[in-house]
Amino acid sequence: MVLSTDQIQNALKMLKADTASLFGKMTAQHMVEHLTITLKLSIGKIKYPPFTPSERALIAKQNLLFTELEMGMGMTPPNDTGELYPLKYPNLEKAKEALLQAWEEYISYYEQNDGASAVHPRFGHLNKEEWDRFHFKHMMHHFKQFGVWESDAKG
Repeated sequence: MVLSTDQIQNALKMLKADTASLFGKMTAQHMVEHLTITLKLSIGKIKYPPFTPSERALIAKQNLLFTELEMGMGMTPPNDTGELYPLKYPNLEKAKEALLQAWEEYISYYEQNDGASAVHPRFGHLNKEEWDRFHFKHMMHHFKQFGVWESDAKG
């Protein structure tokens, strides 16, 4: 369960600034910037303090990463305030470029750092296989949120 660069690029090509969310309150640009932040977390470019996940979090990790279960529509990031954060990039196109760059950095990081792991804010340390699985499901979830996941678009 590994996401391809083509899958990301195809979804981003379909995503427009005015693409409406099918659920949740993020705009298209908020969603793209959120995915970029998560990629940066997964290679330690954004640091999250190490912690021991709860038993409940470990069960959720197992269920999400190692089953066919998809992320639910009501899932929120840990410590979510319910408010959208300020946008970092001037427009959606720049945010898309940053996401693709972060994806390339993610691929390169794990090619160059065999055995590396990074802290996920809910699940604790994840290795490359776990991050691959997480990013696949996380991006699929958000691309479905905006109706730009390949299987939705061809449907």
